[in-house]
Amino acid sequence: MEEIAKRSREAAQILGGVSESKKNDALLAFKRQLIARRAEIEAANAQDKSEAEAAVKAGKLSNSLFKRLDVSGAKFDGLLSGLDDILKLPDPIGQVHYAMRLAEGLELYRQTCPIGVLLIIFEARPDAAVQIAGLAMKSGNALLLKGGKEAQRSNAALVAAMAAALEEVNLPRDCIQGVDTRTAVADLLKQDKYIDLVIPRGSNELVRSIKDASRISVLGHADGICSVYVDEFADLDKAVKICVDSKTNYCAACNSMETLLVHRKVITRFLPKLASGLSTKEGVRFKADSACLPHLPKDKSEPSCQADFDTEFLCHTMAVKAVDSVNEAIEHINSHGSGHTDGVVTEDAKVAETFMSRVDSAGVYHNASTRFADGFRYGFGAEVGISTNRIHARGPVGLEGLTIHKYRLYGCGHTAGGFAGPSPEHRFLHQRIEQVNRAEDIVYPAPRKFAGSNPTALIALAAAAVGMAVGMALAKR
Repeated sequence: MEEIAKRSREAAQILGGVSESKKNDALLAFKRQLIARRAEIEAANAQDKSEAEAAVKAGKLSNSLFKRLDVSGAKFDGLLSGLDDILKLPDPIGQVHYAMRLAEGLELYRQTCPIGVLLIIFEARPDAAVQIAGLAMKSGNALLLKGGKEAQRSNAALVAAMAAALEEVNLPRDCIQGVDTRTAVADLLKQDKYIDLVIPRGSNELVRSIKDASRISVLGHADGICSVYVDEFADLDKAVKICVDSKTNYCAACNSMETLLVHRKVITRFLPKLASGLSTKEGVRFKADSACLPHLPKDKSEPSCQADFDTEFLCHTMAVKAVDSVNEAIEHINSHGSGHTDGVVTEDAKVAETFMSRVDSAGVYHNASTRFADGFRYGFGAEVGISTNRIHARGPVGLEGLTIHKYRLYGCGHTAGGFAGPSPEHRFLHQRIEQVNRAEDIVYPAPRKFAGSNPTALIALAAAAVGMAVGMALAKR
């Protein structure tokens, strides 16, 4: 595994320096190869689904995992359109977010660059392999992919297609590598010399096991316990619409509602409306507290226990609780939620602002479904996952979350000692430099300021500046 990780690092060092057009060429090649191999990929996926269906019937695989396994038909079409969306996004590498003239002829720029090597470990969802690979390519990161055994054939076929695409555009195959075995993952989690970030996507058990075993930084979330609070000043018809969508649009997703909090003043009016709105949905269950239970269908309800409010059900079951105020709702969410996404339904702007400023989650929504917590819906093109970490990348992680930064400093022979003493050679200015948005916008400091009347020095400094500019232009090719 050390050799695999090392090859990824070498590929990352090449990929980090290629132009945006080259990366886009690779994305287009991904799409061509996937289309050419569609029948082969869908056949592999059919085998995986057949075995998984038998595993579900035998009680060896959860139904929620099985639902995420499909990569045929409309799912395959979505996979291709996802690549189109990534192609349209601006290059996240080389963006300048800070430009400062430290002194005359001494300029500092902070620019975005790739993280390096990513290890993505995910369950089911073979379409995620292409989505993540597209984002990794656009952001200049090399990728190690470890999918679940339930999608092994599908993942292998997808990775083979993308490897062929890399060869087609003369990029190293090692930019994207698939990893097959569980023992390989254990070894890779020790390769902190070569791998920069681990992103697990899957169950609570998977994420926690990765976090416990890894020497490498881990970005992700262990649970998706999302709550919706229906306030006393809510439009109840709007609240029904939002809650039904949050719970049933795709209940196996991490951004589906698991807990419903209802202001005590509206439970008698709201809960029967909600039950009616959910009447056509299969498998709906309410685990409700004593205040809410009498207002829900008896054949679909049962008393809740404390553990229900700490549970990610991933089905049409929800925990329901009455609260006396927005403050109580906030306290409940901050104590029992997972910091993922939580929403308030209210027509009172002050209540909404209180909720959104005090709920400690990656996403806080007012009068909108929790299902919007998604990189595609946010306009990121796609996402590698959702982070509840308290780091630079929180919530859905798209291209921006796969970049870090480096500092470029351009001088003309400046030394730190030149700023010291009673008669310093230079003085700090710390002036903002405007209209520099990308690395190619950088204008090198004019050497004449330090050449004085010495023509030889002027020529030498000018030649150095031209040489740097030419080298930078060549590096972009």
